[in-house]
Amino acid sequence: MARTSVFKSTIALMALVSLGACGSLARPAGELAPQYSNTNSPSVIETNPDNTIWSIFNRKTTDTSVSVNKYLWSASLEVLSFLPVESIDPYTGVIVTGYGTPPGSGQSYRATILIDDPALDARSLNVALQTRGGRTVSKATSRAVEDAILSRAREMRIADNKF
Repeated sequence: MARTSVFKSTIALMALVSLGACGSLARPAGELAPQYSNTNSPSVIETNPDNTIWSIFNRKTTDTSVSVNKYLWSASLEVLSFLPVESIDPYTGVIVTGYGTPPGSGQSYRATILIDDPALDARSLNVALQTRGGRTVSKATSRAVEDAILSRAREMRIADNKF
């Protein structure tokens, strides 16, 4: 009996030490906390990886930020609205969808969208489409989806400037 008690205590102590060590590790780049700033460009969402609950006690200035174009973001969600959203991160610009069938088609698709620049142009948008069988779709199909998203984003920006 005493052996199992010592063994359990040792395991519990190791788990506690391991858990305590987790706080001393640097954060992965994907875990970003939002930091909102007052910029002249309303189409930019900025984040700061050092903005955590502990930053209250450790104030320092950094210029690390990730920007996402709000028109591309909204247009991506609107154009691919037939796909169920599985994961969404507006701070890093990643949208992951589940499988869905577009209207008028018998083929199911899933998409992963990356918006990695604040500019409203084709370089800022990356779309990866897959079929239900796991195969990637043709370049022409991916390009057609990207063009639809870009066109809708431009329409949204034009509509925004009319106010």
